[in-house]
Amino acid sequence: MDKPPTPLPGSAVVARFADGRVLKGTTQDFAPNKMTFHLAVWGDPKAKALAIPIGSLKALFFVRSYEGDAKRNDSQDLDNARGQGRKIIVTFADGEIISGFTQGYSNDKLGFFVVPADPASNNTRVFVVASSIKKVEWAPARAS
Repeated sequence: MDKPPTPLPGSAVVARFADGRVLKGTTQDFAPNKMTFHLAVWGDPKAKALAIPIGSLKALFFVRSYEGDAKRNDSQDLDNARGQGRKIIVTFADGEIISGFTQGYSNDKLGFFVVPADPASNNTRVFVVASSIKKVEWAPARAS
C-alpha cells in the first residue's frame, strides 16, 4: 500500500484558477500584496515550485487537508456565525458563493481574505481574487 506523500513545509493550499484548473500544494511566500507566489505541487516533492500569477486565480484556498469532502456543503449561515471582521457574502463569476468574515476588503486591491462562516469548513481562509467576483454583499450586523 502506498504511503501518502510527506507534507512539504509551508501553508497547504488549493489554487483554483479563473479558467477552471486546480493545483494543490504548499506555499511559503504568498502575500496578498505580491503579484506572484510559488507553489510546490502536492505529491511531487522533487518538482520545482511553480510561479503562480495571482491574477490568473479565482481564489487561493488555505486548507486543512487536500482531500476535503466533495459531498459536504459548508454552512452559509451568517446569522449564527462567530468571527472577527465584517460579515461578507461573495459570489464568484462562476456562481460559487462563500460567506464569512473579512477584515481587508477593498475594491481597489488585487484581492482579500475571507474566513468561512462555517467553523467546520476544510478551508481555514480564502484569498479571493477581485477580478473573479461577480458580486459582494454585506450581511447586517446582528443586534445584541
